Amino acid sequence: MSGAPTSLPAAFGRRAEKLLEDTDRALERCFPGDDGSRQPLHTCYVPADLVTADTARTWGEAALAAADEAGGLAALAELAGVEERLRGEVVARTERKLRTEPVEDLRLDLEDGYGERPGAEEDEDAVGAARTVAAMALARHRGDAPQPAFAGIRFKSLEAATRDRGLRTLDLFVSTLVRDGGLANAGVAEDGLPPGLVLTLPKVSTVAQVEVMVETCRALEDALGLPGGRLRFEIQMETAPMVLGLDGTCPIPAMLRAAGGRVTALHYGTYDYSASLGVAAQFQSMEHPVADHAKQIMQVAVAGTGVRLSDGSTNRLPVGDPAQRREAWALHARLVRRSLERALYQGWDLHAHQLPTRFLANYAFYRGSFDTAAHRLRVYHSRSVPGIEAADVADEPATARALACFVHRGVLCGAIGEEELESAAGLGERELAALAHPGTPVCTPTPGGN
Repeated sequence: MSGAPTSLPAAFGRRAEKLLEDTDRALERCFPGDDGSRQPLHTCYVPADLVTADTARTWGEAALAAADEAGGLAALAELAGVEERLRGEVVARTERKLRTEPVEDLRLDLEDGYGERPGAEEDEDAVGAARTVAAMALARHRGDAPQPAFAGIRFKSLEAATRDRGLRTLDLFVSTLVRDGGLANAGVAEDGLPPGLVLTLPKVSTVAQVEVMVETCRALEDALGLPGGRLRFEIQMETAPMVLGLDGTCPIPAMLRAAGGRVTALHYGTYDYSASLGVAAQFQSMEHPVADHAKQIMQVAVAGTGVRLSDGSTNRLPVGDPAQRREAWALHARLVRRSLERALYQGWDLHAHQLPTRFLANYAFYRGSFDTAAHRLRVYHSRSVPGIEAADVADEPATARALACFVHRGVLCGAIGEEELESAAGLGERELAALAHPGTPVCTPTPGGN
């Protein structure tokens, strides 16, 4: 202490601490920050009855074949607007990705993409979906054919018309996984659930629906002997009341509080949401103003909470004649890049032919700014007074964290190699993760595609 005179009473610090106790607890509980674990670049939605343990491999093969028909991945990279200086490495990494992990997150769809079926048929497909997800997890554990790091189901919503069916499907899926999936005996997971399990709750409109989902998770955990809090879920934002509730406020923060840490992500549903606002079909798009408005509200609502965001999809699929495919690929690449620039690091893909532009656009995004970000991180990490010494940009701690988060995402998705990180930034992956996510346990999941 300097010994310089002060004016506040000696006990004032303790009073401030007392007055802010509730605030401190609320900030710690509600805004823990991102934990630095891997977020998939995309989620692929496929009707549950069409998914097998070979789906990821067949999608990768179809993606490579489509690229070959178009003149190769290098031609698609040019079409996608990848800078010439980046194309060689971006193409090489995309090809490797399509052979080793073409689908990062696979959602076996038992909702809109599946439709209404007889009860017995959906029962059978829910059980089959559990066995397929278990088979994929076993294969990934053994290092067999390409398998997604994340997988699960989207079941029907908790709206009145589909509530009973959705709950039954969820029950059948989770119960079959735990009791008959074989993952515990195989040493994959002690609780019988895949490490990358994802459950998607669609068409959420009210806090009460989230509360019922939480009660459902607790009841399943109790019945199946799972640890409390093990079952977590994504919320799909597809209705206007999730942006502006009946009381005139945005219900998303209340939903997250009601979930008690069980919500992992919010996913924007492009077409349901646009339709609910009366947008004509030909103008429904990820870049329509109503879409941007909704996603910006979602972004503010989850900032600092650790809940991830995902953009939606484009239904313009590259499956027609060569001209149509080129147009659809160019659109998809542009939309992926647009989402990334707006800090939406995940999106949906609806067809195998969208995979090449998904990875080309992502890898170009991270590699395009890597050299500059790495230089700034090296300077920041090595100086004693931030913003003063050798840097041409005076980065503050918040900016340095943003730089580290950007590079860390690039490493986790396979766009940047750890050897490049060491050479350019002078940081190892663990050091980078600690800089990006201070105060959280360092996560070192397997980078994408490795």
